Amino acid sequence: MMSDVRFLLALFLATAPFAFADGESLVDGSKRVVSPHMAVFRGLSMSTPIKTSVDGPLLGNGDMGVCLSEITTKGEDKKVRQTANGPRFWLCKNDFWKLAHDFKTGPSGPRVFGGIDVKFPGLQGGSNTEQHFHDAVTVSKWADVEVRSWVTASENMLVVELSSTGKDVAVDISLWVQEGDNSDVTKGEENGTMWATRKFARNVEIPTEVACAMKLIGVEARQFTLKAGHPVTVVAAMQSKFKSATPLEHVRKRTGGMNATSLAELKNRHAAWWRDFWAKSYVEIGDPILEQRYYLSNYVMACASRDPDFPPPLFGTWNTTDIPGWEGDYHLNYNHMAPFYALYSSNHIEQADPYHAPILDFLPRAQWYAKNAQNIRGAYFPVGIGPKGIEVTRNYPDDGYARPPHFEKEGLFYHQRSNGAYCLVNVAMRWHATYDKNYARKLYPLVRDIADFWEDYLKFEDGRYVIYRDSIHERSNNGNDFNSMVSLALVRNALELAIDMGRELGVDANRHEKWRHILDHLSGWTYQELALPRLPTEDRSVEKPKVKVFRYTEKGTAWWRSNTLAIQHIYPAGAISLDSSAEELQVSRNTIDVRNGWFDGNGMNSLYPAAVRVGYDPKVILAKLREMIATKAATNGFIKSNPHGCENCSIVPNTINEMLCMSHKGVVRLFPVWPKEMDARFAQLRAWGAFLICAELKNGVVRNVEIFSEKGRPCTMVNPWPGSRVILSRADDKKQTLSGERFTFETTVGEKLRLLPVSE
Repeated sequence: MMSDVRFLLALFLATAPFAFADGESLVDGSKRVVSPHMAVFRGLSMSTPIKTSVDGPLLGNGDMGVCLSEITTKGEDKKVRQTANGPRFWLCKNDFWKLAHDFKTGPSGPRVFGGIDVKFPGLQGGSNTEQHFHDAVTVSKWADVEVRSWVTASENMLVVELSSTGKDVAVDISLWVQEGDNSDVTKGEENGTMWATRKFARNVEIPTEVACAMKLIGVEARQFTLKAGHPVTVVAAMQSKFKSATPLEHVRKRTGGMNATSLAELKNRHAAWWRDFWAKSYVEIGDPILEQRYYLSNYVMACASRDPDFPPPLFGTWNTTDIPGWEGDYHLNYNHMAPFYALYSSNHIEQADPYHAPILDFLPRAQWYAKNAQNIRGAYFPVGIGPKGIEVTRNYPDDGYARPPHFEKEGLFYHQRSNGAYCLVNVAMRWHATYDKNYARKLYPLVRDIADFWEDYLKFEDGRYVIYRDSIHERSNNGNDFNSMVSLALVRNALELAIDMGRELGVDANRHEKWRHILDHLSGWTYQELALPRLPTEDRSVEKPKVKVFRYTEKGTAWWRSNTLAIQHIYPAGAISLDSSAEELQVSRNTIDVRNGWFDGNGMNSLYPAAVRVGYDPKVILAKLREMIATKAATNGFIKSNPHGCENCSIVPNTINEMLCMSHKGVVRLFPVWPKEMDARFAQLRAWGAFLICAELKNGVVRNVEIFSEKGRPCTMVNPWPGSRVILSRADDKKQTLSGERFTFETTVGEKLRLLPVSE
């Protein structure tokens, strides 16, 4: 039976009226705001297969993924360009990896399964495609043919609906499977169903296998004539050995039972899931460019992340080759963390939770590295890992970048000690957003191991704790960097998290004094003066003024020409906020100016929210976001010509959420870094302390502030109406008056509260 707390929460989410004056429900509001947004493609990708990020439309349900490209044929004359004659649906799955520890036996990594080709032999030219976010249906037009496709939200099945609006069109449909890389492939066709399997069982630690079965509804043969008024539907089910002992039997049975009735039921469940997803939260900011990217980013993560054991790797679910860049792994010096940043505040916890699975699975090996490579307690993580405890970078080849000095006990570390602490930034976000004790019980062993590692690794010298031999950037200063500012901030986050989690769980109280001593005596930042960047139009003979900025390390690497390590201690490590000193905030803003990394594909996901955290000019932040979208953003949600995949999906939603509802260190601020003349509102953004918050900014005045308390924790808020007293209304009509620059009020589990200025 559902607990009382869960029942109250479910009741609130399902029935509570929306806070705004129009009385709009969460479901209706999210539909109104999200439905107009879509991604529009003029033609489909012709660059697949590719080792890095695909550029075509992305479909998925968090386990099965599909990306679209064009099938092309070459003209007889070599001077004639390739012509497209139909869509190719690349079939991918989060849990289909080649899983081997040792690079010498063949690289591990995610693998492509195969695809479905829908050919129109008589048609030439490309397509126009619209990808609708609210119902997660992709519609392509190929001359007189409409192709509607969707991966069902409730199970692993691709549905492709074909219809003709004009003349008859010849169609040829086939299922194909990737071969090679020491994989074993089977294929067959029986009773109108095509099927195939691909598995890796040789020279691997864990065998993997995926099966797919495809069936057509509306015709008997795979080659047919599509007539107006007589639509044809393709259904293709996928399943893996991780999910079924007999995946081929599973998919053949599932597709064999599909008919018009079961298809309609599937469509209803699909629409309901996406309706509920969008009703978890939404924002409305009156800027169609930013709103479109906001919802596209959350759509991509909903398509990519829901399997609790297999989060999306570097390039998301959509892997189209057996040789992905960086082995397509989970990169632990920020890349694996970044895609999930926005999901916590956006209240999409189901999509965020797969994040930690490979980290926990790798923990025994990380403990081994701590003991055998560093001779200390705790856990020591290499730069890249795979799922199920697989170490994808063991015995990595000397490729000119990774060299023998960068290995310890065959593991690839690049002299960085901070990967384990970096793993905890998302854990801290999840914990503070939910205060879910079941989550804490599961993650606390990892948190304690990271605390143990740093308790042993830090040196106490001259009244402070310092960090030796820790590269701030991969390989920097030959491993001799001293006091990396990113590591200092990550250690602070790790120990604060360990104390908070331990206190809530009632464990390790005897450890807290030592951890607090470290926090109280941890080394601070080091500074330097650097010149502001020169604009292309500025006279190069004129010397630019210098400003005070952060130095990357106390000794060693001072600055880096790219990346955003200069501000990662601000975000995601969280060491600086609007409660920091005025000088520290000014240095932070100076550093953002000098680094000028607004369009740096290797860290924009940190720079934009960091700018918000330190109170950078909101008009500039929004202008830079729009420019980034116009110049760098790919249509499908990724970044153009950027190899890093889904990590940048967090940029826009995370930045906007922070601007509208910041709650760092347990202090809620409404519209803290937002242009006051720009109307905006949001529903159910999740805040530190397990609060769901709704609010509106209208004509420069905050209105309609509602708070739902999941856990009954105290809520601290900066007064949304400076200088005014505030009335706090509870569901039982009890009221109390609050006053001051900020105030704290008690809440109870499942309580809904409303704030109003006294003048109202």
